[in-house]
Amino acid sequence: MKVFVTGGTGYMGSRLIPLLARRGHDVTALVRKGSEMRLPAGATPVLADPLRMGSYTEQVRGADTFVHLIGVAHPSPAKAKEFQEIDLVSAQVAVKAARDAEIGHFIYLSVAQPAQMMQAFIAVRSEGERMIRESGMPATFVRPWYVLGPGHRWAYVLLPFYWVCERLPATRESARRLGLVTISQMLDALVWAVENPAEGVRVLDVPTIRELSER
Repeated sequence: MKVFVTGGTGYMGSRLIPLLARRGHDVTALVRKGSEMRLPAGATPVLADPLRMGSYTEQVRGADTFVHLIGVAHPSPAKAKEFQEIDLVSAQVAVKAARDAEIGHFIYLSVAQPAQMMQAFIAVRSEGERMIRESGMPATFVRPWYVLGPGHRWAYVLLPFYWVCERLPATRESARRLGLVTISQMLDALVWAVENPAEGVRVLDVPTIRELSER
C-alpha cells in the first residue's frame, strides 16, 4: 500500500516507518526542512510545513492511507497552549490535505477518553476526531492512554495498581479503558490499521490495541 505519514521523525513514527517498509509498503513521510537526516530509512521525504494549510496536499495524492502522528512530545497539563498550536493546527492541515487528495483511509493517533486528567489534551484530540468524522473519510482512531517504552518507563510502577483495579467491579471499566500499552503493542495496532482499512469510522481502544498485538 502507499502510505503517507506525518510525524515520521517522532517517537511513534520513527519506529512505524521501518516496520511498514519491511512489510513492503511504499511510505512517504512529511518532514520539516532540516530534519531530513532524522527520518528513518524506508521512507521518501516530503519537505513542508505541517502547520501551514495546503503546504503538502499535492504530495499526498495517490496515497491509499494517511497516518497522522504529529503531537507535542511528553504531553502534560502544562502544555495546553502547545496542544492548540501544534496538535490541533497540524490535524486541521492534515485533514484538509487528506480530504482534498481523496485519501481512502485516515489513521489518527488520538487518546483514551473520557478521563479526569489531561483535559486540554483530550479536548484537542476529540476536536481532531470530530473534524475527521465530518470530513466523511473512512478513519481509524487509535486511542492509547500511556505508552510504555524507551524513555517512557516510569509508569511501570503503576502496573500492580492497574492489575488490582482491572479486577474490581467498581474500577474495571476505567482501568481497562485508561490502561497502559507498550510501544510494541501500539506499532502492531498501527500496522494492522494500515493493512485493514476501515469502511467507516473505527476506534481502537486500549483493550483492542492489546488484543491486536496477541494475534
